[in-house]
Amino acid sequence: MNAQRAQEIASSPNMANVSYNGQQIYIEHVDQDNGTATVHPLNEPNNKQSVSVESLIEQ
Repeated sequence: MNAQRAQEIASSPNMANVSYNGQQIYIEHVDQDNGTATVHPLNEPNNKQSVSVESLIEQ
């Protein structure tokens, strides 16, 4: 996924089906300059991590 699409998903009121390393995640924030996103697993909102947007997969 590219940073622009990740930002669109993060800004959307609708929940998109996105995964990281095979796990369903929620995109909290996208840093388009660095190409990273702050994400967390759907069932673990306190388990935040910063990952490359290119490693995110939209289902």
